[in-house]
Amino acid sequence: MDMNHAPVTGTRPAGRTLAERVPASRRPQRTATTRRFLMCRPTHFDVTYAINPWMRPEEGADRARALRQWAALRDLYRRLGHTVEEIPPDPRLPDMVFAANGATVIDGRVLGARFRHPERAAEGPAYLSWFADHGYATTRAPRFINEGEGDYLLAGRTILAGTGFRTEPRAHEEAEEFFGLPVVTLTLVDPAYYHLDTALSVLSDTEIMYYPGAFSEGSRAVLEMLFPGAILAEPEDAAAFGLNALSDGRHVLLPSAAGRLARAVAARGFEPIGVDLSELLKAGGSVKCCTLELRPS
Repeated sequence: MDMNHAPVTGTRPAGRTLAERVPASRRPQRTATTRRFLMCRPTHFDVTYAINPWMRPEEGADRARALRQWAALRDLYRRLGHTVEEIPPDPRLPDMVFAANGATVIDGRVLGARFRHPERAAEGPAYLSWFADHGYATTRAPRFINEGEGDYLLAGRTILAGTGFRTEPRAHEEAEEFFGLPVVTLTLVDPAYYHLDTALSVLSDTEIMYYPGAFSEGSRAVLEMLFPGAILAEPEDAAAFGLNALSDGRHVLLPSAAGRLARAVAARGFEPIGVDLSELLKAGGSVKCCTLELRPS
């Protein structure tokens, strides 16, 4: 793992120097699109149970450190011009900070989440209540297990949908009917990458990066067909949660430790920004897990 690049602390990321190492004539011009996000402050964050391989309750978590890291991510979004709304945290739900799992929002329509593990079950209704209170008329509780944008990633007008550990395949049909968009099922096979957003990141409407080792043979073939020029993550960067990233079309926010991925996205003309969410990684989450995009109609 390349550790030569320091975490970003300001609006001019260390990743820009990475981009500058690639000749400008070879880099496409990228334009950021202003986004609106929903986040949840980790006021009650802790690791008190284990529902994925990253969680070790015996080690616990440093809540104050998690709060500082989360606030730095929120403030960075705002400095980049994005809007961040906050849902009140629930003291019963230490994983509620991972807002991406709470729902999927496309064209102003909200498909709620239904969690597999009872420890997180109350998060689905909590997020749906927030949407109802904020004027979203099409909130809907799902019939089948789906864990929101953890397993539903929008690429252009296609939903890439993960299954294998959390979201049920039948939920993919429900999402397709609800949103009226094509859904591509992708099967995860490595429990360390239990959600799609831990193994794949959408960079633009037509570009992604992913870790091949997280997917079944058939799903790898599908990804190769749909995205032949995709960035392929090395195991070290995948293990650093480098794919749990967020792109606004120009800036790519990703864990600071994922140095190879930062260089790869810079070579494509993006501006990588390293973020330290190491405390939240103790529960199996990073940049994307903390961020639910509110896509308008």
